[in-house]
Amino acid sequence: MAQFNKDVVILGGGMVGLSIANQIKEKRPELSIIIIDKENELGLHSSGRNSGVLHAGVYYEPKSLKAKVCIEGAKRLKNWCEEEKIPVLNCGKVITPQTISLDSQLDLLYKRGTANGAQISLINEYEFKKLVPDGNTSSGRALWVNDTCVVKPKKIIELLSKRLIEKGVEILLDIEVLKYRPKEKTFFISKKSKNNKKFIDQISYGYFFNTTGLQADKVAREFNIGKDLTILPFKGIYWQLDPKAPFQFKTNLYPVPDLDMPFLGVHVTPDPDGIITLGPTAIPALGRENYKGLGGFELLKTLDFLGDITYQWIRNTGGFRKYSYEQALHGIKPLFVRAAKLLVPKLESNHLIRSNKVGIRAQLYDKREGILIKDFRMENGISSTHVLNAISPAFTASFSLADLILENSNLKL
Repeated sequence: MAQFNKDVVILGGGMVGLSIANQIKEKRPELSIIIIDKENELGLHSSGRNSGVLHAGVYYEPKSLKAKVCIEGAKRLKNWCEEEKIPVLNCGKVITPQTISLDSQLDLLYKRGTANGAQISLINEYEFKKLVPDGNTSSGRALWVNDTCVVKPKKIIELLSKRLIEKGVEILLDIEVLKYRPKEKTFFISKKSKNNKKFIDQISYGYFFNTTGLQADKVAREFNIGKDLTILPFKGIYWQLDPKAPFQFKTNLYPVPDLDMPFLGVHVTPDPDGIITLGPTAIPALGRENYKGLGGFELLKTLDFLGDITYQWIRNTGGFRKYSYEQALHGIKPLFVRAAKLLVPKLESNHLIRSNKVGIRAQLYDKREGILIKDFRMENGISSTHVLNAISPAFTASFSLADLILENSNLKL
């Protein structure tokens, strides 16, 4: 049995885990760090599957954790990308009301964004059409968000992990955790093997970070953390605009979101490679990693999520029930197109090509309160910190979010 003894162990090699390692190395380069991930490469889940939009801090309630770290985090990540020669599309964002009844939400978003320090302005229909000639504003008004940009998430993950290795961080891939012993600050791992022959190694640590995203609640419970919390997976399906389609989008086009829900709605996003995507949906998913469909064994393993989703759907007679029903319908192409036409009136089904990008959002749900957790959520355990809700804008804010997580941890830096 091989033994690893590290100052810091980070379980989960997504953007938050990588950023925590990076920020620790910035402050304490002498500390030994190991990042452990169950996949054979990084970025296979939420971090590598998001839209790549670096958000500007418009949506979040002032004084929330999201508001605290989004703008600074976006600037830091953008600057890092530019320094590392990673493509950044500086394209801004337009937020438009899909119906006249949603126009007043523009004023609320403007107030929130201004309070958070975002560079935003209310624009009229003429200004809107100059920015988005093929878009629609139902009321003749919209919000222009100047600082929004778009990046390629996988390129960032690949280069950031390379830089961490250069700093002495060790990254172990394709790892299965067999048993946790929090009081002993130890756990046991095995390299995944097709022949089922396990070679068990022991990991000892000074401090442990759980940044496992879709699995974060399961890991936390091993440390007696978050017993009333569970991850509800929501599938995000994207469509790609056919290059032959008669539209031009040089900026992001977003709808006014339902601010009672932690989702932003179907939007139009250009990327640095010139690809235009529409999406994502937010469909309750039959499994935490169920990207392709039902799949018998996957379905059997995720009946607990179906129970949690069903429980919340029944308990909430208003917002969540209505929202989840509408989103489930958006998984059907004609109904997705109908929803997207509120943003792009001339869009037709033949203008869209199915994208190979499918994401699953690790949305935290409080079973005791019966609510979806909107803000970031982290909790400390025995020599450990568990990042339980790292949904959007976690990728955007990753460097600043990592600083916040470290400040609120019990790790002395």
